[in-house]
Amino acid sequence: MTTTSVKRINRKTKGKPRKATKRKVNQVSIFDKMLRAMPISEAQVQKGLTWGLVAVFLLGTYSVAYYSGITERAKTEVAAAVGRAGFEVKRVEVTGVNRLDELKVYEITLAQKDRSMLLVDIDDVRDDLLANGWIKEARISRRLPDTLVVEITEREPVAVWQHQGKLSLIDKTGYPLEEIQKEEMPGLPVVVGKKANAKFSQLDALLNAAPALRPMVTGATWIGNRRWNLEFESGETLALPEGQQTASAALLNFARMDGVNRLLGRGIVHFDLRDDERAYLRMPPKDKPVEPTS
Repeated sequence: MTTTSVKRINRKTKGKPRKATKRKVNQVSIFDKMLRAMPISEAQVQKGLTWGLVAVFLLGTYSVAYYSGITERAKTEVAAAVGRAGFEVKRVEVTGVNRLDELKVYEITLAQKDRSMLLVDIDDVRDDLLANGWIKEARISRRLPDTLVVEITEREPVAVWQHQGKLSLIDKTGYPLEEIQKEEMPGLPVVVGKKANAKFSQLDALLNAAPALRPMVTGATWIGNRRWNLEFESGETLALPEGQQTASAALLNFARMDGVNRLLGRGIVHFDLRDDERAYLRMPPKDKPVEPTS
């Protein structure tokens, strides 16, 4: 009976496909796929991660020392250890420099005694940079392991200030940028007088009242700390009254008269508009007749 049962089972299973044996498939993780897609080797990635972990550890240690009240000597030792580990300033990247000498930025940034990335005082570096007249704003950041990034915003020279025999470039706020020599004079208007640089914003607004005349103005003198005399490229001087609104109205009126009668470039030496009812003109002195010699 046992033999018969075995034969029946064989008939039932005869001709049926055998079940396939399951094979284990090695799945590739997303991280491995990213590594293979990157243009660097796995060893380089591992090295970078190691440096990153070291940086996090050292910076964390320094932060704990700083905020937990550990002595200054201990904090300095931690920072020095960071420097010995390779985290010291070796490179400076500067952006935003146009007129300023870039070497000055490097000199100021690297002037600190301590070169450890943690001991470099960012605020002190910024203050030293802002002491330079050309620099309006400076932003400094650390890029581990060894780079300071300096972003500079320069001031824009718009005029030359002449005072006590000295010439200085100034920006639109009147801030002195640097002294220049007479032979270095750029094609900018010249403002003359004590505190004339501080009044440049008022002069700028005044010239905006008569935009047609603005390109013809080569200079302005601040008179008695109360009013302006304008100089034109054709050689004339225009005396304006006191007060911003009064001076703007007088300049606008002069621009209209010049547009109709062509006052500039006709040999008149001086225009005086300080009287709100009358305008005064001064012509050049006539040449004296030459007496014949006997």
